[in-house]
Amino acid sequence: MPGPFHGLRVIDLTTVVVGPYTSQFLGDLGADVIKVEAPEGDLSRLVGPHRNPGMTSQWMHVNRNKRSVVLDLKTEGGKQAMDRLIGTADVFVHNMRPEPLARLGLDYARVSGIRPDIVFCNIWGFGRSGPYAGRAAFDDVIQAGVGLAAQEGFATGEAKYVPMLIADKTTALFAALAVSGALYHRLATGEGQEVEVPMFESMAGFAMVEHLWGESFVPALDRVGSDRHATPKRWPIATKDGFICVLATSDKHWRAVLEVAGRPELINDPRYATRPARFRHRDEINAELEKWMAEKTTEEWAGPLSEAGVPCMPVQSLEQVVADPHLAEVGFWHEIDHPSEGRLRLMAPSLTLNRSPASIRRPPPRQGEHTREVLTEIGFDDAGIENLLASGAAMTE
Repeated sequence: MPGPFHGLRVIDLTTVVVGPYTSQFLGDLGADVIKVEAPEGDLSRLVGPHRNPGMTSQWMHVNRNKRSVVLDLKTEGGKQAMDRLIGTADVFVHNMRPEPLARLGLDYARVSGIRPDIVFCNIWGFGRSGPYAGRAAFDDVIQAGVGLAAQEGFATGEAKYVPMLIADKTTALFAALAVSGALYHRLATGEGQEVEVPMFESMAGFAMVEHLWGESFVPALDRVGSDRHATPKRWPIATKDGFICVLATSDKHWRAVLEVAGRPELINDPRYATRPARFRHRDEINAELEKWMAEKTTEEWAGPLSEAGVPCMPVQSLEQVVADPHLAEVGFWHEIDHPSEGRLRLMAPSLTLNRSPASIRRPPPRQGEHTREVLTEIGFDDAGIENLLASGAAMTE
């Protein structure tokens, strides 16, 4: 069965991670995503291990379910081809700053003039108003600006970046959600619209859900920063051979921890018998847990605690995640034979729709792999395609 966005065409004029990850979500849900690349290619084609140039690991994990077209949008021929493509599209996604976008003639006013009902999504570092408007941004810049780097330093006092592209990937979810909402509006009214998804504002909201804390009230009732997360009073616990996460917040879970730890005499201890009491004595509880956990291996704790219904998980290395039996059992790792890259391991869409499922239908494309195919679909004949290729306005693999 096709995905819910089957029949929709998305123009992906994005680069690196935040934009490509956005359009990949739409492609997973069935959309025909046309990735328009400049002749030099997307920067992600340079990042990560690869068997062949331009087909790196990072590229592959944000560009499946897409077709690649290479156009030089600074040439007349490239602009004409893009205009024709826009005339067939339902969604246009980009992550360029406003000025270069306008210089290419691809701002919302002009694009909507070609296709009035288009959903046009701007993914920017900062919103178009305010003192930061128009600034360049990458993931590290946004992490620094919204307090994530400072939060990573709660335990040590030294600011650090979260060791992943968390701002790019999270903002991509916001953008995919915004496009989905705009598509529903179009379905209901026939109207397209312009969508703006700024990374800074998106991630500020994401970071401050628990951390606005006392500043949620005017005047403030307390400092900013979650008491549990920012003190800090939350960390993995060392075992005999590794680390484990144990989160026994309910009375039932706490009693189960005491039984598994062989400390049933503490079940009725007034310091620990209720959740409010445990919250008041959490420093003592953390100290006790650290003592108990150090007496056994991670597996000796994880098995019995899980069987007792206590939320817990061994702290796994990235290598252990790749080998995780649960992920293997549920088909999370999706292996394919790529026509040029050989056997690949991709990650299957994690969401399930039982009537219109997300799926991987196309492998990550080579640069310009579908240029001829798409140009034919939008009305260029063989001679016209050859002219575009000869002039450098378009390129094929």
